[in-house]
Amino acid sequence: MNSPSIAPDMPDAAARRAALFHESPRDIAERIALGLVWAMVPKRIGRLPNLARVWLRDTFRGSGSLPDPRMAGPGGIAGIAGDLSVETLLSAYRRTLYPWGHVGPFKWLSTDERCVLFFNELHIAKRLRRQMRQNEYRVTFDTDFEGVVSACAERRPGRFHLTWLRPKLMRAYADLFDAGHAHSFEVWNKDGALAGGGYGVAVNGVFFTESQFSRESNTSKMGFTLFNWHLAKWGFALNDGKDPTPTINEMNFRMIPRSELQAMLDRGNMETCRVGRWHCETDLKSIAEWQPGKETAPV
Repeated sequence: MNSPSIAPDMPDAAARRAALFHESPRDIAERIALGLVWAMVPKRIGRLPNLARVWLRDTFRGSGSLPDPRMAGPGGIAGIAGDLSVETLLSAYRRTLYPWGHVGPFKWLSTDERCVLFFNELHIAKRLRRQMRQNEYRVTFDTDFEGVVSACAERRPGRFHLTWLRPKLMRAYADLFDAGHAHSFEVWNKDGALAGGGYGVAVNGVFFTESQFSRESNTSKMGFTLFNWHLAKWGFALNDGKDPTPTINEMNFRMIPRSELQAMLDRGNMETCRVGRWHCETDLKSIAEWQPGKETAPV
């Protein structure tokens, strides 16, 4: 399949990406050190023998095709992701695989269960609805993909800073964006500053959320709620959040077997995914009235 090529909107997009998708030598050293510590904690150290086996298999014997996700070992590690081209990434997502890795080569991951949202089950907290009704923030889609990806990789206050969003992977997602398969949502405050957002990949009627960030209270949740309304309206089957987190747990994401996700991908098609740039069709105040499971769109 040949994906359409969609040039970046900004003429200086390449220069901006070079500036944003960057690690200093200090950043690299810190990431490697923290990544090694992360891998050595008791609950993860048992994954290392499988990682070594996979690395030896794919690096020295070579692998001309994507791994079988059903053969993934501890932690969901199925193979080494040496090729992050647009076509390979799309093929990987169709097989429930996704790239990941703090240190060393990127790996293909696919866990036995996935944390997903069926849109009719979405929970919108009362406090979030009140904040959305105030309509103090503006949401856009695909307006600042580079800024969102870079923000998702930033150090977050009070948190152990270890990012898997390394420059090579950022560029790979930017290539998917240029081809019309990756998408972002941006939440802007009254001063026009980027206050929150997130991004992911649309494949065969499933949206794979990769990462989100908030610089102001609940901004990613507000934008994500509006984003999920659009996914539901456009006919997507579900939103795959991969692993449970406090944010998506509060929104009623739940675990399903990988086989169920694969079945949905097999039944889906790329027409649902609206390849190209996405545009926001409503505002937060309207989405605050959405009753998932009772209506498909705000009145």
